[in-house]
Amino acid sequence: MTHMFTTKRQYALLLLIFFLLAYLLPLGARDLFVPDETRYAEIPREMIAGGDWVSPHLNGLRYFEKPVLGYWVHAASLLLFGENNFAVRLPSAVAVALTALLIMALVRQVGRKEGGATDLSPILAGLIFISSLEVAAVGNIAVLDSLFSFFLTATLTGFFFATERPAGSRGEKGFLLLSGIACGLAFLTKGFLAFLLPVLVLVPYLLWQRRYADLFRMGWLPLITALLVALPWSIAIHLREPDFWRFFFWNEHIRRFLSDTAQHKASFWFFFAAAPGLFMPWTFLIPAAGAGIWKGVREQGPEGRLIRFAICWLLLPVLFFSVSRGKLVTYILPCFPPFAVLMAWGLSRALAAGKKKPFQWGAAATGILMGLILLTLIYVQISGYEGFHLYSRPVKAVMAGAGLVFMVCFSFAAMYTRNNRSKILRIGLAPLLLFFVAHFSIPDVVLQKNDPGWLLRENRARIGSDAVVISCEEAVSAVCWNLKRDVIYLLKSAGELDYGLTYRDAVGRLLDPGSAASLIDQNGGKAVLISRAKRIHELYSVLPVPAYQEESGPAGFVLWRF
Repeated sequence: MTHMFTTKRQYALLLLIFFLLAYLLPLGARDLFVPDETRYAEIPREMIAGGDWVSPHLNGLRYFEKPVLGYWVHAASLLLFGENNFAVRLPSAVAVALTALLIMALVRQVGRKEGGATDLSPILAGLIFISSLEVAAVGNIAVLDSLFSFFLTATLTGFFFATERPAGSRGEKGFLLLSGIACGLAFLTKGFLAFLLPVLVLVPYLLWQRRYADLFRMGWLPLITALLVALPWSIAIHLREPDFWRFFFWNEHIRRFLSDTAQHKASFWFFFAAAPGLFMPWTFLIPAAGAGIWKGVREQGPEGRLIRFAICWLLLPVLFFSVSRGKLVTYILPCFPPFAVLMAWGLSRALAAGKKKPFQWGAAATGILMGLILLTLIYVQISGYEGFHLYSRPVKAVMAGAGLVFMVCFSFAAMYTRNNRSKILRIGLAPLLLFFVAHFSIPDVVLQKNDPGWLLRENRARIGSDAVVISCEEAVSAVCWNLKRDVIYLLKSAGELDYGLTYRDAVGRLLDPGSAASLIDQNGGKAVLISRAKRIHELYSVLPVPAYQEESGPAGFVLWRF
């Protein structure tokens, strides 16, 4: 028992070290990328600067694509840690940590009921979650998906805990209440999906358990609680902006998921094609976990119920998002907690039963794939495939290569250790160095395409506080964030700010090239343009000749000062 307790503390310490190195320490290492990161930095900054905590604005224009809670959380981080890259990304990283704790609590609860208080499955489940590629990628950028996934995980975890308590007991009601609070917070983060996704999971699970009466008996308390949590701001935004709910419901839900004009349209098979990469380094180990999972499905105790619950949680949201027209890989982030639960239980039980060969093959496949990626990196960097080099600085290539070597070594080390838990642990630790160095070894072309920040900061003195600034739609949130302004003119198209321009107080903010030229002439010596480099050639014959210009690269952005 003492040895097991020591082992648990060591595993927990490794989990904490993984989170610190892969998530927390590198958060401020790179600039914010457009459009998402700068958007979720700028909207909270404008909330703080303008004092309007009800109606979200971007570039001083109404921005109604999301409810308000995600902006509040980011604004709180800015107030606590300052207006910097670390503070902007911190909510995503913290949300990953809190989600991992919920996963561990979920698995630990079942382990207790099964008499396995010393089981390491909770820690392994937490490790599987935070070491999955998509979780790490999204948890290190400033978007709302990690926060939404945390609230959704809390909603479903609370409801599952309630189903494990005696009907009508204080414990059941308490967990249903917590589930409803989390659901309301999820709604305030991303909208009506907060109600739809739990229904997609919980109704099939209760039907599978033949708890038909509980569909109605257990549903009312979390629903009413969620509505009460969401109601104050929902009423406030309606009174302030009567058109918010019409636009938000039809544009961000119906059109996005059902319309032929949906953003990010993709085929039904999109998520199934993307999943092997998103679930790395665990993809090739899914068959190894299958036997343990299948055995658990047929059990009638707490373990079997958790596995059936996790299966509903994993598969049904994926099917829903596959049917919808609009698709982004971040949509299935809420499916990673049940994936971690299933993999932890499945791998632990399969290895304990002596079924090691599928694990060996999966670990070998992971190591071989990473080795091939490493060789490709070396070849492209050294030979310059068709004149293309990933990095202009060799040290970046060395860091990326070291991360891949680390992953290869740990994948093969997992094959040769005899201890079953160490096998899982080593696969989980395999991407640690790669996740850490990824912040410092982003390919040059990616930085050019997504990072206009350094160009703006380098020229901040030349721009001046009284300059008239014109921007393309892709750079506008970065311009606002770096220059600390909320009145930037848009050139030719407004993109995601199109709705905000329909209001009377936004008249004149969108310019065609001729209007831009007139505005520049009227503000001689005090006008600045920021645009995509690939589009700037369209403006040479229309706009005046700039007195000064600088660019971030052929795939990046151009700054002109007139």
